[in-house]
Amino acid sequence: MNTAEFLTQLRSHADKPISFVLPDGGFIAAHFHITEVGHVTKRFIDCGGTRRTLETCLLQTWVHDDVDHRLLAGKLATIFDRAGDVLPHHDLPVEIEYEDGVVAQFPVESAEIIDGVLAFRCGWKHTDCLARGICLPGECAPAPKIVPATCCTPGSKCC
Repeated sequence: MNTAEFLTQLRSHADKPISFVLPDGGFIAAHFHITEVGHVTKRFIDCGGTRRTLETCLLQTWVHDDVDHRLLAGKLATIFDRAGDVLPHHDLPVEIEYEDGVVAQFPVESAEIIDGVLAFRCGWKHTDCLARGICLPGECAPAPKIVPATCCTPGSKCC
């Protein structure tokens, strides 16, 4: 889901509390806070030598002991409005950053109303080889083995 689609859901259901459904079916605790709305740019070179750039809108969640806290969709839309030029455009994919033992990021895939709550379903984020034709085992010719030239025959005492 990109930022424009995410904002449409927030604005269409402004009076609803929001939740995030993790890929395993669990939920981020209902009293989470969104502590950051950010634009993340990752510039890298893949294993095949191609330069690449990935951009996301990253929402950092934080769960604390403020168990009476509930974030409404309209409030999160207002936070996005305040972000202004932090987000250069609204085609950015939205990801949730959540800590439960380790910090993980989950792409937001869809939204639906569940028991009066605007629930955003998250998917798994996977690693991948972006240069499969160049570096995957079995798809590249192995480097030739260099054998020094000698006068010995294999199996003789001098080898």
